Amino acid sequence: METEKRMAGDYEITQSILIGDKEVVFGIADNNPEHPYLCAFYESNEIVGQYTGCMIGNDYVELMLLYAKRITEQCEKLREAENALTVPTETITADMCTPVRYDESIRDKVVVIRPEVLRPEYQTAVNQLVFAYSGFGVEANSRGNAVYIINLYSGKESRIDRSDILGTMNELPEWAKERENAIRAQRTKEIKNQEFQSR
Repeated sequence: METEKRMAGDYEITQSILIGDKEVVFGIADNNPEHPYLCAFYESNEIVGQYTGCMIGNDYVELMLLYAKRITEQCEKLREAENALTVPTETITADMCTPVRYDESIRDKVVVIRPEVLRPEYQTAVNQLVFAYSGFGVEANSRGNAVYIINLYSGKESRIDRSDILGTMNELPEWAKERENAIRAQRTKEIKNQEFQSR
């Protein structure tokens, strides 16, 4: 079975690497002899994806050097972010957790994302520890799988599947307890404001 070609306009994406917040891609357009090579970034969310920083040309080596440079820059950004962390960056494993049962609610609980569902550069506690607050998947015995979460370290909200959850951590680190308390306080405030506005 022939794999469908990935295209960016007339350019077939022949090489790509997803690292950090962007994917670096390299493409070739056989029908464009004047500018047959492309180097770009690809960014996407749950709704739309787009190519940015597009550079085209007819010098293969020059565009490939740009491709390599952009990969290096993405790696350097990740390293800078790691060095800026003020908390331990260990990976949370199964022996550090209590599994979540199917008949157990995880609403308003801190849970751990399985490391294997995260990309290698994100398999650390700051990316694994999240506060589950909504979605069908937070309920006990639910047929739904969606779990809406808040990352304890960054505060970023996103969605995961219940099956992505490793369990609850046996002993939360101090930084995580502080972030959990801050999130709970913020959510209590938001709920009170919503109740006040609905009166």
